[in-house]
Amino acid sequence: MSSVVVIGGTAGIGREFARTRAERGDEVVLTGRDAHRADTAAKEIGAHGLALDLSRPREIAGALAGVERVDHLVLAGISRDQNTVTDYDIDAALHLVTLKLVGYTEAVHTLLPRMTEESAVVIFGGQAKERPYPGATTVATVNAGVTGLVRTLASELAPIRVNALHPGIVGDSPFWAGKPPEVLENYRAQTPTGRLARMRDVVDAVDFLLRNEAVNGVNLSVDGGWLLR
Repeated sequence: MSSVVVIGGTAGIGREFARTRAERGDEVVLTGRDAHRADTAAKEIGAHGLALDLSRPREIAGALAGVERVDHLVLAGISRDQNTVTDYDIDAALHLVTLKLVGYTEAVHTLLPRMTEESAVVIFGGQAKERPYPGATTVATVNAGVTGLVRTLASELAPIRVNALHPGIVGDSPFWAGKPPEVLENYRAQTPTGRLARMRDVVDAVDFLLRNEAVNGVNLSVDGGWLLR
């Protein structure tokens, strides 16, 4: 039985991964910004919920004080952001940069004393770093920053393994499932596999990165080859 911490586990892929590991019999802690939502989500899947806001990094250590051991750490917390250089929102940019780069790093820093040499970390990025879209000014920047973060953490924390996962369009995720069919079909037509990634595909990839002891410092794309087109 492993001790698993999922930062950002109340919804979407983070929750699906937490559910999968809890059903496997692991001890799972999941976090969310709202204490009630985190507690409710955790009870529904047989985990323990904690309130934690990655955009407030000085509070992270206190929020995680009760976590005693970490075999697997998954940093999946995100914030949706639309920001352009033309109409630049400084507050929104600072929020996302803090959440995804400073917050992720502080979570690792806080939990490091509770890890062992066999522990592993997976950090979530995204494909906007490779194919930016209108409004992705900050999103593309922080996801590119994740690639650098993975490299430095894998080097500094060795032999603890650190990898990143960069999902493409995840068709059955809460964010994408409600999009108009023609939008999803357009992305599907651009994907060599002929289908969009599913949450279970991403969960399986996270599990692989945590489990395989020879995979380290890797930025793994899970997009059906979408970037090839």
